[in-house]
Amino acid sequence: MLDVPLPHLDRVLDYTVPASMAATAVPGVRVRARLAGAEVEGFVVDRRPSSDHEGRLQPLRKVVSPEPVLDPAVLALARAVARRWAGTTADVLRLAVPPRRAAVEVEERPGPPAGPVAAPAPGPWAQYAGGSALVARLLAGGSPRAVWTALPGAPPDDWAGALAVLAAATLAGGRGALLVVPDRRDVARVDAALTALLGAGRHVRLSADDGPTPRYRAYTALRRGRVRVVVGTRAAALAPVADLGLVVCWDDGDDSHVEPRAPYPHARDVLVERADLVGAAAVVGSPARTAAAQQLVATGWARPVVAAREVVRARAPRTAVAEDDGRDPAGPGARLPASALRLVRESLLAGPVLVQVPRAGYLPATACQRCRHPARCPRCSGPLALPAAGGADVAAAPVCRWCATTAPAWACRHCGGRALRALVVGSGRTAEELGRALPGTTVRRSGGADAVIDDVPAAPALVVATPGAEPVAAGGYAAALLLDTWALLTRADLRSAEEALRRWLSAASLVRPAGEGGRVLAVGEAGLAPLQALVRWDPAGHAERELVERVELGLPPAVTAVRVAGPAAGVRALLEAARLPPSTGVLGPVPAQGRRWATGGPVALRTDGSAPADDAPGAQQVLLRVPSADARALADALRAARAVTSARKEPAVRVQVDPLDPLEGW
Repeated sequence: MLDVPLPHLDRVLDYTVPASMAATAVPGVRVRARLAGAEVEGFVVDRRPSSDHEGRLQPLRKVVSPEPVLDPAVLALARAVARRWAGTTADVLRLAVPPRRAAVEVEERPGPPAGPVAAPAPGPWAQYAGGSALVARLLAGGSPRAVWTALPGAPPDDWAGALAVLAAATLAGGRGALLVVPDRRDVARVDAALTALLGAGRHVRLSADDGPTPRYRAYTALRRGRVRVVVGTRAAALAPVADLGLVVCWDDGDDSHVEPRAPYPHARDVLVERADLVGAAAVVGSPARTAAAQQLVATGWARPVVAAREVVRARAPRTAVAEDDGRDPAGPGARLPASALRLVRESLLAGPVLVQVPRAGYLPATACQRCRHPARCPRCSGPLALPAAGGADVAAAPVCRWCATTAPAWACRHCGGRALRALVVGSGRTAEELGRALPGTTVRRSGGADAVIDDVPAAPALVVATPGAEPVAAGGYAAALLLDTWALLTRADLRSAEEALRRWLSAASLVRPAGEGGRVLAVGEAGLAPLQALVRWDPAGHAERELVERVELGLPPAVTAVRVAGPAAGVRALLEAARLPPSTGVLGPVPAQGRRWATGGPVALRTDGSAPADDAPGAQQVLLRVPSADARALADALRAARAVTSARKEPAVRVQVDPLDPLEGW
């Protein structure tokens, strides 16, 4: 299996093994071989005495390393993932197997501590209906599937400790466990919980943030079977865990679970695929619940694991909504209703207070003060932002968020006005406003251009953070203030409601229980369904309603959607070559709205510096939709069509199965 991304070469090729490599060119090792006059790296996947090929076979050129790094189970999973997401096996293996580090392969490393792992007590799982049964089935070698709605709580009585119990139960039952979390901070929390419960040396962490050498060291330890428990980020979903008995995806709604490289798989869906392949147990957990997770429950693939309402009320903070009076957010103090400022002042007497702001920066979106049209960059038409306060500071000139061009002489193209007003207020401006309103109070910022803070002490302080960058407070926050809720709810995104509720619940989960004085106040319109779900602490009910609406509208996850984007000639050639299922609905082709479909970066400018037209060649997209029962047939048709167009050297296109927002750009 050569590392060649061309779809028409997505197959196993036969080579002869020279006698000098007979002992080292075993299945799983890296080798080099010639293809079309070039030397290409790949993996040996099988050794046979003869070949079906009738012509002359080329010999292998070199065994790169005698270390077998490709596990047969991982190869089977890579093929399944490539088929599910209409990609190539080589692309998936590039995600699965980290680059080689020769020094790691010759290191002497001790095995895990001797002796069996003690069966853990249910611990935090006793608070959930079915939680103790879940732990017991893992201990007995069973394969339950669950969608878990986690209770709020600060360490050690939190989600990380609960995941460690599941891993310990699986290991005590004689099988391995694979835990996938969104980012390095979550990896660190689960790593600490596993070490506390299992002891040192019984698990590894697999994350690119640790660096290439530690990552390869952890990978080889798994491949050699020295350890059977791993926690990591999205690529760890493909890790070679021996005797795999449990897969876990924590916070599946986080965008970090989506691989930005082809074939763009989602870690949750990879783990679901893997659980089906090997018959492993599976747990999808979060403080919230996505429509995709609800679909697993609705189809019977998984069962819900939730706490009783009285337990939720005991663990959750007291939550309320403060109506925003609609005043100009650029005005002094206008973003904070009197009730919000009163909450902050009172709660600071008891400990730190978390303030969640949807956007980083100072004023990340601006408009003309006179005519209220959004301020756009004169060079590329991107949105203009103010990175700092005005006054004598020359850095306060507006800066384009796309091309980073400073526009000190900006003038509105509609009315000629030169004054700017805020459309969105960022975390920097919020911290400045709160510092003026509460003099003498310590203000910390986390997220955006600032360093993300992992934790804060229990001392009184204001912590202004963007969603996902909230630090953990020792003993929990005394209160949390959720500002500008409209900014999350009005995003042009199919998942805006569920994503907003997920971010709010994640922040509120860090607050002390109501019995200890913990309070959460969201500033927004109280009648909106996501805010009502927050007040009731009812993510499951919100997800159920969201899924019903998706079914009625024919939107994912009720159906499978595929976005095809690329040059107009490439999109047309792919659709002509594809034998789409009869149930396929086709929307488009339409111009890609000047979207950054090719690289994920800003749109390329013309030579004169202007932005390309929306209907410029090379920016078309098509949306294909089929019922879930025909999803494999559609993916197979697109894979076959990509092989045909690749062999014909047609323009390459991007094929995304179940993108996060299938309606982006429409």
